[in-house]
This record gives sequence, C-alpha cells and structure tokens, in this order.
Amino acid sequence: MESWKVNLISVWLGCFFTGLAISQILPFLPLYIEQLGVHSHRALNIWSGLTFSVTFMVSAVVSPMWGSLADRKGRKLMLLRASFGMGAVILLQAFVSNVWQLFLLRALMGLTSGYIPNAMALVASQVPRDRSGWALSMVATGQITGVIAGPLLGGLLADEVGLRAVFLITAGLLLVSFLITLFLIKETGHRPIKKGDKLSGKAVFQSLSNPALVVSLFFTTLVIQLCNGSISPILTLFVRQLAPDAHNIAFISGFIAAVPGISALFSAPRLGKLGDRIGTERILLATLCVSVVLFIGMSFVTSAMQLGILRFLLGFADGAMLPAVQTLLLRYASEQVTGRIFGYNQSFMYLGNVAGPLMGSGISAAIGFRWVFVGTAVVVLINTLQLMRFYRRRKARS
Repeated sequence: MESWKVNLISVWLGCFFTGLAISQILPFLPLYIEQLGVHSHRALNIWSGLTFSVTFMVSAVVSPMWGSLADRKGRKLMLLRASFGMGAVILLQAFVSNVWQLFLLRALMGLTSGYIPNAMALVASQVPRDRSGWALSMVATGQITGVIAGPLLGGLLADEVGLRAVFLITAGLLLVSFLITLFLIKETGHRPIKKGDKLSGKAVFQSLSNPALVVSLFFTTLVIQLCNGSISPILTLFVRQLAPDAHNIAFISGFIAAVPGISALFSAPRLGKLGDRIGTERILLATLCVSVVLFIGMSFVTSAMQLGILRFLLGFADGAMLPAVQTLLLRYASEQVTGRIFGYNQSFMYLGNVAGPLMGSGISAAIGFRWVFVGTAVVVLINTLQLMRFYRRRKARS
C-alpha cells in the first residue's frame, strides 16, 4: 500500500481517538464540578462556562506557535506532542480535589492542543493534490465519528464506573492515539525550515497569492464553528418548549444534537470528492447557502421532530464546509507556510467555539430562542456574500 494511504488510515484513527477522548468528557464537566464542591446554581454555571471556554481560549492563542513549529520540525512531532500532552493533562484531571485545580489543568490542556489541524496539514502535504479534498474530508469523518461516539461512551462509563474513571479511560484512548502516530505514521518529503529562515507574520501573508481571500477563509472557519455552537446553550430548553409533555427531554436533545454528525459522515467524503472534480469553491458556497436556508427554517419549527429533520439535513452541508476551507487554504499557501496558515485557521476555529455559545445565549436571553437561528443565519449569509465578492474579484482579475 502506498505510504500516503497508510498515513491517511493512521491519521483517521488518531483523529477518531482524539475526538472520542475530548467529547466524552465535555458533557459531564458540570457534574464533575459539582462533585468538586460547587453547588450554588449561579456558581456552577459560571465555573462550567469558565472551565469549558478556557481550553479554547488558550488554544486560540498558541495554535499559530504550534503551526510555526510544525513547519520547522515536522507535523509528526506535533502529533506526538499533542496526543501525549493531552493524555497526560486529562490523566491529572482525574485526581483534582477542587475546581481551581480543574480550571488550571483545562487551561494547560489548551497548550497541548493541535492534533487535528496538524493531522490535516500532514495529510495535505502527503496526498496527491488532485485527491486532497477527498482525503481531508476523510480525516474529518474520523473526528466526527469520535465526537458522535464520545458522549454516548462517556455517559455509559460515567454511570458504570464513575466520573473520575472516565478521565483515566480517556487518557488511555489518547495513549492509543500516541502509539498509532509513533509507529504507523511516516512523514516523507518534509524539508525542515531553519529558525533563521522562519518568516515573520507579515512575510507569511505577503507570500500568499491571495492574502485577502485566505483571511476571509479564516473568518469562514470562525463562522462555521459559531453556527455549530450558537445552538448549544439553548437546544435542550428549546426542545422542552417544543415538546413540553415529553419525559425523555435529555435523550431527545442529545439525539438532536448528535444527528448532524451522522449525516456529515455520509456527505464529507462524497462532497470532498465532488469538490476535487467541479471545484471546492462551489461546494463551499453551495453548502453555506444551504445552511442559511436551513437555519431560517429551524426558526419556524413547531415540533422536535421537525427540528431533528432540519438538523439532519444541516449535517450534509456541515460535513463538507471545514474540509473545503482547509483544501482551499492548502491551495493558496506554499509548503513553507502551510503549518502557520493551518495554525492561524485553528485559532479562528477555537474563537468560533467560544463566540458561538456566547452569541446564542445572549440572543436567547434578549429576544427568545427562535431568534438564535435567525441570528445565526444572518451571520452565515454575511460571510457567504463576502466570499462571493472575493471570488468575483479574483475572476475579474484573471
């Protein structure tokens, strides 16, 4: 088997275990914080928000640094660093005795981030260019599968063996990811960049063929994550409003939250392959437009089933958007700065993870649940129109 295919399979497994490990902890953080002695409703909400968001905030700051180091030292080394570092920090979280210790370890976890963007960059540098869209979409399915399975496995383990044991098992999964990376992934053709040859941030963007479009793609990444996260704070409450007589609200909400990932698994590789054939820009713009329509439709639903169907349809678009952005970034960046560009893009992704829930909770508190969907649709629409404007300019110049 060709080396790039072995790498693709290995990276898929690594991303699966990473997505599984991270997602199976997040739904139970509030319960763990309560177990650590925080019982006041207000304090529990504040600490849950802080411990959730601090990881993403720190990751947003350090991602460009890890991207720069990847260009100099290689992506495999960054994969080993991230998987081992996350595993070690999550292991320590099993032994905390107060919420401050958990908060500091969650911040430290942000420093160890970067497995998935470096996995994307490694695959992008190894696969044939004409198959990059399909390959990056396949890597995305690994993460998506892990993120879907994580909460289900985490819930089962929490009930059977306790919350602290979930952290121990999660650390074990990340050790598996580390071993897969160490023994199966081979990075070939990488030319390390000497520290003296490292470009400044300004020089990185000057080296791009279309820096304005690349920055616009960064904001598209932020918007994609924002629209995924804006619904999170209000989903359970909105489902309860739609189905007030249902006795299994938690299960229904969990299913509706997970269902876009199921459809994304089917759409990501197929739309990635279609993008390689007809143009990744067309796939990105089409999926963004579909998302706008579906979010507007969600603001009019009258039942949980209607919401679930629309979110299932949203998953078909969602599975193609981030891989499409990453494929385009690869196209517009040289090998010398690929890691830096992917690092910047990851920072915008993390900022979207923070901004989305803040926007959703703010809008719902001010004017109601349904306006969260409208507000999200408006943000996606503005970004789509901006991208269209850049593409028209580029065509006019060519």
